[in-house]
Parts: sequence; C-alpha cells; structure tokens
Amino acid sequence: MAQRLYLDHAASTPMLLEAREAMRAAIARWANPSSPHAEGRAARAQLEEARRRIADQLGWAGEIIFTSGATEALRIALTRAKCDARIVSAVEHEAVHRAAPDAFFLPVQPDGTVLTDALAGRLGALGAKAPLVAVQAVNNETGVRQPLDKLLPIIRRAGGLLLVDCAQSAGKAPLPDADLIAISAHKFGAAPGMGALLVKDLGVLEPCGGQEKGYRAGTENLPGAVAMAAALEQPRGWVDRAADLRAHLDGAIEASGGEIVAKRSPRLATIAAYRMPGVAGSAQLIQLDLAGIAVSAGSACSSGTLKTSHVLSAMGWKDKEAGEVIRVSFGPETSRADIYRFIEAWKRIADGARARAA
Repeated sequence: MAQRLYLDHAASTPMLLEAREAMRAAIARWANPSSPHAEGRAARAQLEEARRRIADQLGWAGEIIFTSGATEALRIALTRAKCDARIVSAVEHEAVHRAAPDAFFLPVQPDGTVLTDALAGRLGALGAKAPLVAVQAVNNETGVRQPLDKLLPIIRRAGGLLLVDCAQSAGKAPLPDADLIAISAHKFGAAPGMGALLVKDLGVLEPCGGQEKGYRAGTENLPGAVAMAAALEQPRGWVDRAADLRAHLDGAIEASGGEIVAKRSPRLATIAAYRMPGVAGSAQLIQLDLAGIAVSAGSACSSGTLKTSHVLSAMGWKDKEAGEVIRVSFGPETSRADIYRFIEAWKRIADGARARAA
C-alpha cells in the first residue's frame, strides 16, 4: 500500500525535527517561569530568550505576547484594542468574525482582495471614530494575499489601527507593517496550542492582569515557546520551491477541466484552491482520502460543516460551485512526485464524474 500523502499543511503542518527536539529538552528542564525560586528564574530566562529569538527571526521590533494560538491572539486584539469601532474584511477567518460579531464588514472584489475605495468609504462613514481594521495577510482557504501596503496609509490617515492575521504567512513571508499581528506556531512546524500576538505599542491594548506583562493571564507555555523559536530558525527555501510546484499543479488542473480559484490574484505559493465541476468537495475529499491523499475543503476549523464557504460567498461564488472547491496546501517535504500523484488521483475522479454524466 502506498504511503499516505499529506497536502493539508494550511490546516496544520507536522512539527519539524528541530522543534520537537527543542520542546523535549524544554520539558525536561521545565519549571513555572513566574515562580521566584532558582528553577523559576531559569525558566523565565529561557522563555525570554525564546521570545528574543522569535523576534529576531520575524524581524519584529515590538512586543510579543505569547498565546495559545492565533485564535486567542485575534480575540485579545479585537476585544481589548483601544478603539471606537471595528472593521473586518468579509473573508477573514471565522475566528475574527466570532470575536467581533458587531464589526462593520468590508467587502472584497471577485478576486478576493479588499478594494481600497471600499475601505476609504467605510472609514469615511465612521466619521471621527478611531477604528481597528482587521485584514489578513493571506487567506487560509484560497491563498490570496491582501494589498496591505495600499490599505495601511488609508487606515493611518483615519487614525486607525491595523490588525493582521498572519497565521498562514508567518515563517513563509515577511511580516507586514501593522500595529497588531497574530501568528500560529503549528502552521510553520512548531507545536499546536502555541501562538503569539505581536504588538507595536502595548499602549493600544487594555491590560487584563496576570502574565505576559499583564496582557495575558495563565502560566506561560515555555516548551511551546522554545519549539516555536527553533521552528522559525530553520531554512525556508522550500517556500520558493513551492511556487514551481503550484504552477505545475495549476496547469494540470486546468488541462483536466478544473478551475483555479482566484487564478489572477496574488497568492501565497503554499496554498491553492480548485473547483472540480460537477463533483461536490465532500465527495472529492472522500475519494482522495481513500486514495491515501489528505486535502481539505475550506478552513479546517469549519470543514466538518455543510455550510457554504463564507470566503467564496464573499467573492461572489454561487453555493453549488463553491461546494465543488477543495484546498491543497504544501509543506517542506512536498515534492514534484507528490504533485504528480495528486494530479493522477484528481483526474481519475474528474474523468469518472464526466463518464457518469455522459
């Protein structure tokens, strides 16, 4: 039996060997970093060293608040930022929409990107209110990259703050210029249950007491922080190679009658979404799984539901067509042979569907 092929790295990517080893060593030495005794002080020193290493690798000069993941980081930013209004793009991760149910929605174009005029109009309608604007760096379902460099000046002129969800891009692309950034460790080869909120100026957040300089309560996850630093320190040349893999896959999908979601949009090379006309995404997942290939339909946080992707809906897709889309995402070990294997399986499913419809 062929070894299983994992192409769902946007959901979670396996821990890198270096991260596992660093975490194992940290667990063996671990004590509570907030304890005043010698063991606690040693743990605190190790935690702060991990924080420094992470900042160095990300090129971040501001503060780093360790969290349990990007979801918690986003919630802290959205609920405790000092602002008078919240604006979130229509294609943000559901964690953003759940944390800010009263936010103003920012529509996107059919290519999945936020229109600068739409943002300017929304900010103008708010008047004198100081807003927090949440726009992701890379969409978790389509890989579409937002034009943050064009949006930031508009937000600055309005006296607003920019929050960017970098769960999919951190460790793969440079961080954007933003006031608040959320990252997730298990997306770049560290442990699940670990993330961070990067803050340019802690003064923009209301403190809550507890650890992390009073901005996040709870015992710090030292092993997770050490693993996170180790993962970020590993070479990232594979991200450049992913562009060639996805280009090859894009061409094969189109040649086989498939459709590339957001084909002409700027996209992160490690994520792609494809539509197989006439075949439900759920049916594709089952057949690919039986063939030993793991992919997903939309976000892993909501792929167990039957509702239409809110991302594709915001881009103007009809329910039926959106329901025929799956996501393929690459990791450090993804090879050209893996792409060939996926293409062969995808063609078999598509050819079978066409034969049954004839």
